[in-house]
Amino acid sequence: MPSPLLHIDTQTQLPESADCVVIGAGIVGTCAAYWLARAGHKVVLVEKGRVGAEQSSRNWGWCRQQNRDARELPLSTRSLALWEEMAADIGEDLGFRRCGLLYLSDDQAELDGWARWGAFARGEGVDTRMLGTAEATERARDTGKSWAGGVWSPTDGTADPSRAAPLIARGILKHGGTVIQNCAARGIETAAGAVCGVVTEQGTIRTRQVVLSGGAWAGSFLHQSGIFFPQASVRSSILSVAPGAEGLPPALHTAAVSITRRGDGAHTLAISGKSNFDPTPGTLRGARHFLPMFAKRWRALAPGGLQAWQAGFETRRIWALDRETPMERVRILDPRPSEALVAETLRRAQRLLPALKGLPVQAKWAGYIDSTPDGVPVIDSDIGIPGVTLAAGLSGHGFGIGPGVGHLVADLLTGRSPITDVAQYSLSRFDASQWGKVAQF
Repeated sequence: MPSPLLHIDTQTQLPESADCVVIGAGIVGTCAAYWLARAGHKVVLVEKGRVGAEQSSRNWGWCRQQNRDARELPLSTRSLALWEEMAADIGEDLGFRRCGLLYLSDDQAELDGWARWGAFARGEGVDTRMLGTAEATERARDTGKSWAGGVWSPTDGTADPSRAAPLIARGILKHGGTVIQNCAARGIETAAGAVCGVVTEQGTIRTRQVVLSGGAWAGSFLHQSGIFFPQASVRSSILSVAPGAEGLPPALHTAAVSITRRGDGAHTLAISGKSNFDPTPGTLRGARHFLPMFAKRWRALAPGGLQAWQAGFETRRIWALDRETPMERVRILDPRPSEALVAETLRRAQRLLPALKGLPVQAKWAGYIDSTPDGVPVIDSDIGIPGVTLAAGLSGHGFGIGPGVGHLVADLLTGRSPITDVAQYSLSRFDASQWGKVAQF
């Protein structure tokens, strides 16, 4: 079952040339193309399926600073303001609300970790507040139990995954950009070692700048040009229940389950970190890079099946640019959710919040979360082919920081002063051992 997603109409005619071609219309690709178009660049965004149809519409919708890795925090902080700025400029409601995020726990070690992060984050200007037993219990009165403590991050919030990327794509159109759906990019062409065009199933676009924001497909796409980008994906299963539970926290995280209120009054339910591992050729090739991450998080992963292998998004085969590619055979990654995990999520949520009992399941879906070995994205214009910028590997953290990542990409391509240091997002960091470098939150 696909996740809820707003459909938008876009252009159908492929331009002959562009200042920049952005490949992949998830939250990062749409934001990058938006900021480039807003800067006056002739930008073309190509998407093999529908705008926002993969992980960008399959996530919780959280836009958080809380518990971010230090390398992602500047992007997160900047993105909160950019969500508001983009909505005002586009004239559409992206569903962004600074509703605050509530974290609760009875685990003292977890609370201590949040406190350490809070001490660091407050030094960076983040409003994060530790809660004692009394305040945590009061904020969580709908659970009907006492809590040892928690965290309240009042300036963080949520946006609507079903609307954000499509409406940002409308912003691209507003600023004179081009968006083409159902048009797969097959590869890039080079001249004298630098980019000179993007080959699509509908023809070639001449350009000297390419942004690859292909999400889970990025590694196999770069493999065609001989560039190794280590990626591993896990299958996350989520559900939503129908409206009817009033007065619950708009965004609540516990170790047992997390809930998010949707724009229609429904609630999204998920278990943080709990996923199925579906092996792929790409994962096997990059296995040594991911050993530190798997060693830290293996308890949250359950064995999966062959869905990912069959989908082909992490293939290591070389495809011809004049023939159908895996992207055209699988326009949208829409894996089957784990029924066992969906059922367990619903049980936990109803046990935690009795107000959810009796509400029918509105939808259930799954998505592939692609990750880098350290859980931090790659945003890099120096990956081996002049003119190619990689913006991928958002590791399940990308929706909230999408506006900031897109702005940073536009900074790199326009020569503006970047909104944060880019060296920490380089692809070359994976040349070294990853032990001790996995994101802490």
